[in-house]
Amino acid sequence: MSVIEKNSVFTSLLQNGPLAVEEKVTLASPFSSTTREWVRNLKQDQNNITKYRAIRSQVFEFLEINNFIEIRELLINHKEQAARGRRAYVKLGNMFGIDGTVKEIEARIHDYARTADAVVNSLRNKILKPYSSHIATTNEIEVANDPIELLLIIFNDRYHRKARFEARRKLQLMNLAASIDQRERETAIEEKFSTFLHFLNDYVWSPQQKIGEHDIVYLLSQHDPEDFHCTSVRVITPDERKNIPSGNGTKLTLIKRRKFVTDGREWPIYVSIRKKPPEAKVLKLLRKNEKNPAVAVDDELGLMAVLDSVSDVKIFQNHLTRSAGKANSFMVLEDISDTLTGNAVYQSTATGSSAKTPMLKFFARLGGMRVEFIIHTNRSWLNYLYQQDVAHDEYEVRRIFDSGVAELLFPADIFHLDHKEIRNDMLVRFRRQIEKT
Repeated sequence: MSVIEKNSVFTSLLQNGPLAVEEKVTLASPFSSTTREWVRNLKQDQNNITKYRAIRSQVFEFLEINNFIEIRELLINHKEQAARGRRAYVKLGNMFGIDGTVKEIEARIHDYARTADAVVNSLRNKILKPYSSHIATTNEIEVANDPIELLLIIFNDRYHRKARFEARRKLQLMNLAASIDQRERETAIEEKFSTFLHFLNDYVWSPQQKIGEHDIVYLLSQHDPEDFHCTSVRVITPDERKNIPSGNGTKLTLIKRRKFVTDGREWPIYVSIRKKPPEAKVLKLLRKNEKNPAVAVDDELGLMAVLDSVSDVKIFQNHLTRSAGKANSFMVLEDISDTLTGNAVYQSTATGSSAKTPMLKFFARLGGMRVEFIIHTNRSWLNYLYQQDVAHDEYEVRRIFDSGVAELLFPADIFHLDHKEIRNDMLVRFRRQIEKT
């Protein structure tokens, strides 16, 4: 499902919808031919009419006005803007369950503004890096953190169309960031993350290793020239690495491994524990075409593990169950998907994901937590990094463009971008970088 389709929950950002940002702001012309044409288009969809009325009511309530004409007076009355801004912070604090003084609420909301900026900057720094100058946010919008100021910019014809769209976009992203933060506080996700780390350190990893201690090794792998899937892999030490030539389909991948102990034997394991930054959670809601923060928060706890073989994977899975028992908790596995063994094909509803991705994936319910586990062998993990149409970097490009998020955040008619061309260009760039690095 694309976020830019008719059923998008982000109607206010759609440039192909009734609330598109126009070249000019016409607050004082309710009976102009342009306005009458806009009303005719709006009436073609009853759902859009309802959405428009809801947004209009919210704008009037937030600005403490009764009609759009009053916005013109508010634009030039900076003293009244400041007063309404202070009252707005109190209302927003109550809305999102933020305790504290007005200053403390203001600081929290400014954090949401920084998250909104980080959403754009995260795409500028990787997925759209060669096009960074095209999508750079207007300076005046990037430094604006006050919701009243941003809302008034939308109606201020002194600002260019791009800046007015960016103000609207920033408010929408701030709202998502606030909803996510509220959900995290309600579900005590930070405390659960800490509890999960303590469980791993106390019951799962080898007690002979210090917390944070790792063994550094390299995966020496050969890759097929056609699609760059891994054809062979072996573990080598840092000393052995010095004599290994690179190139010609050969890859050296550094991994830092922990150990776990079962039946008196130590087993090596590479582990990556998930802790998504706020901007990644906002992007997930956009990709999923969702405003429900539970979609981004409730699978926050996650662990990816890489072991030498499929048999080692099974041993680790059993070790997890026994470790939960030692922590006085049952561990129940849910939503199990195993494509590491047999001929099963990975099935995913995620936009841009590949059916060629082998892994063991399940959710473990233990100790009051629900944790997502993704487990690989060395070979399947290397394919996840390097194989054509499977590599995670390519997947990130596909899901941002194919979900419509790139078009939603950077509309082609405002930012002068050809998203189809950019998508293909970035896939080529990442493929070249993966194979040559």
